[in-house]
Parts: sequence; C-alpha cells; structure tokens
Amino acid sequence: MRELSAQLLRWHAQRASYAVATVVDVTGSAPRLPGATMAVNDAGTVIGSISGGCVEAAVYDLCRQVLRSGTPTRETFGYSDSDAFAVGLTCGGEVAVLVHRVTDQEYPAIEAVLRAERPISLVRDLRTGEISAVGPEETTGAKFDPIVVRQALGMLDADASGVRIIGCDDAQRAVFIESFGSQPRLIVCGATDFSAALCRVGRLLGYRVTVCDARSVFTTRARFPDADEVVVDWPHRYLDRTHVDSRTAVCVLTHDPKFDIPVLQLALRLPIGYIGAMGSRRADADRRARLRAAGLTESELRRLHSPIGLELGGRTPEEIAVAIAAEIVAVRRGGSTKPLSATNRPIHAVSDLQPSPT
Repeated sequence: MRELSAQLLRWHAQRASYAVATVVDVTGSAPRLPGATMAVNDAGTVIGSISGGCVEAAVYDLCRQVLRSGTPTRETFGYSDSDAFAVGLTCGGEVAVLVHRVTDQEYPAIEAVLRAERPISLVRDLRTGEISAVGPEETTGAKFDPIVVRQALGMLDADASGVRIIGCDDAQRAVFIESFGSQPRLIVCGATDFSAALCRVGRLLGYRVTVCDARSVFTTRARFPDADEVVVDWPHRYLDRTHVDSRTAVCVLTHDPKFDIPVLQLALRLPIGYIGAMGSRRADADRRARLRAAGLTESELRRLHSPIGLELGGRTPEEIAVAIAAEIVAVRRGGSTKPLSATNRPIHAVSDLQPSPT
C-alpha cells in the first residue's frame, strides 16, 4: 500500500471514497505477494496492481461493485485449464483478494501507515473490512480485541504478514495482518552522474536513498533530486554514525582510493546486506590490495561486489545503474542472475512468497 501513498493521500485530501483490493493469501506461483494493493475511487480512477495484469479487470469490477454496495468481498482467482481466456492466473497459482470500501472514517488508520517512519502493521477484518493501524506505541482506527493487537505486534516484530484466525467457535475472527517495517536503505558514496542515475533506480525499488560526498560543490540537492538525503561529509564518517542493517546497500561510486578505502574498510565489517564498489578490474585489484594491507581478511573481502554490478553491457549512467540495481536485487533475493529462459526452476519460488521486510 505504501507505494500508492502519494495518490491515496490526495484522495484523502479530496475526501474521496475508494475501494481497496488487497492480496491476502497466495498459493503456488503468483506474480505478487500478500499485501499487493490496487485502489479504485468513485470516479473510476485505478492505481496499483494485485497481479501484474492477470486478473486486474475482474478485480476492478469488484472494486466498483463494492463502492456501490459498501459490502466487503473476498474472492479467489486461479488458473482455468478448461478455458485459457477465463479470468485467472496464467502462471498457475492462486490468489485470494479482499475488496472493501474505504471512507473518511478509515482515513486516520490508512494515513498512520502511509506516514509512519517507524514499523507499523495494518490489520483488516476479513468479514467486516474494518481496519486498524497497530504499532508498538499506538493503535489507530478500529478497536480490535487485545489478542488481535498482540498478534499484530508479534508479526510486526518478525516482519511477517498473513491471515490469522483469532479465537474459536462463534467468537472466531479472521484477520489479515500486513507488516510494514522501516524502508531499506541505499547509501551512495560519491556525487557523480552514475550516482544520480542510481538514486532514481533505488527510489523506484523502494529504498530510502542517501548520497554522501565530502565535496560540497558537487553534493547538492539540485544535482540529486531523487535522493531522500544529501550529505556533505566524508563517506566513512557518515557511515560510522548512521544506522545500517542487513537490508542496507552501500554503493561506492567514487573510484578514488582516498574515498574508497576508508569507507570500504568500515562497511565490510558492518552487518550490511550489499557492498559494491565501482572501478576497472585494475582499480579493483589495487583496491583489494590496499584493503588487505589495512587488515581486512579474505572472508571480509568476499563480501565486496567489485567491479560493481552485473555484466549487462551497459555504458550510460542509467544502464550502469540498472546493472548495479539488478545485482543488489539478486543478492537480496538469492537470484541466480541467469536469464529465465536458461533456467527451469519456478519463476516465483516458494521462498519468494514470504513477505518482504519492506
């Protein structure tokens, strides 16, 4: 839902009524994970996607129906062997979609999720469509039972999303709990044209992007409008004082030893998910020799992706940025980096269907 935040907040400002379709369960191979969202307002405008195109038209019609009736609807879509043109997932999987109407009474819970800077979860009652934003310090929206809130907080702590059945017999309640952790970070060291292109791609992938360089004349907001943060400082000093974790990617694009070595020496000893550095193969050999001389072990050096990026043959800053981003995604998701046509494993492996921490 967060990827739709700009448009949803505009609808809220206009006091518009809209319907939200959310993938609440996935079986087998499917293009989107639980939590994928599509929204349709009362003027018929649609934003987002829940299947990459397979069942969008049918879900759009459901949204329009729910806008008129106000009654939440849950429907399952799967592949139809008997009619290849029937509504369904041609990839062979099955998705369960919840559609409910959002009115101005529910805006506070939605906005709490869209604007949150800390981890937060969104809880939806699968029967009534009621929603609530649940965080460690507050609850906004519908007042769910304490046991539901505790379940939501536990799943938030584990970065998990999914359907949960709460209670038993007549008091049983089915809820979909969607966890939103803090954004993963992309720290770009070096104020170059390649950095500006990588900022654009990183933002597209949902990263919170920081550009850092000690040269103030180059490190300006005007040059990096797509960065969330532009920092004038030596990269190693900035990295030493900022928060990083296993979802953080650090890309060193300066290919200058006085910048590269100090920041890489620090980064390779921090719990960072991806560390890459730009430069020729000769520059890479020199860089690794300098890092060894600085005391880094071979185990630590194996974490360094250098020369940075996948071999796509690109030459422009934008093409290089795509190659870098592709390697970041492959490392984060465990991809083979081979063309899909050269592999025979499932495109959406079982492990891929686990909720993303983003």
